[in-house]
Amino acid sequence: MEMLVNTRMHRRNFQKLALALALPAPLALAALSGRSAGIALAQATEPADTPLLAPTPVCGDDDDLAATLPQTAGPFYTPDTPERRSLLEPRMPGTRLVVSGYVYSTKCQPIPGALLDFWQADDAGAYDNQGYRLRGHQFADEDGRFELETIVPGLYPGRTRHIHAIAQAPDQPILITQLYFPDEPANAADSIFNPALVMDIQQAEDGEAAFFTFVLASG
Repeated sequence: MEMLVNTRMHRRNFQKLALALALPAPLALAALSGRSAGIALAQATEPADTPLLAPTPVCGDDDDLAATLPQTAGPFYTPDTPERRSLLEPRMPGTRLVVSGYVYSTKCQPIPGALLDFWQADDAGAYDNQGYRLRGHQFADEDGRFELETIVPGLYPGRTRHIHAIAQAPDQPILITQLYFPDEPANAADSIFNPALVMDIQQAEDGEAAFFTFVLASG
């Protein structure tokens, strides 16, 4: 119960942060640099007392979005993960991170019920290959929104900092990809790293908040 209360308090703190941050400026810079996390975004126009997860993509009638780039799953994928939005556990070391955003089609339509499966290294750069620590899947809500509570992953030897992800629209092909962190010294030396998969990061009072929009092509 204590962990549940802490998780809820963290979510409320993050929602207050999302309302307070001047998101359009950094996201606009990301769009200009060609990063997927910042595709044609605008601040949501919901009432002030409605929590915001991230700015929503905005497209004209004839606009198409570029599909999120696929990447290798790596050697540490485990199927049949538990369904959960929080990967946090009691006394888990590391910097708290909330990753939120949307799942959209290339036609700039939200994808309700899209599957999202995440897995990553722990704070020391190690993967749990025996159980489901820092592994879990969830489904986007009716607006295509998702939110993941986790920690900033440690550095795995030979790789820059990253989070693995699977995204899949209902009855459509699976996208396997990886999400990266900006301004990481190891980005330049990582042969797999792609700047189009860099998340937008904001500092939060209790950690970091990241934003990313998955764009899925239909089969």
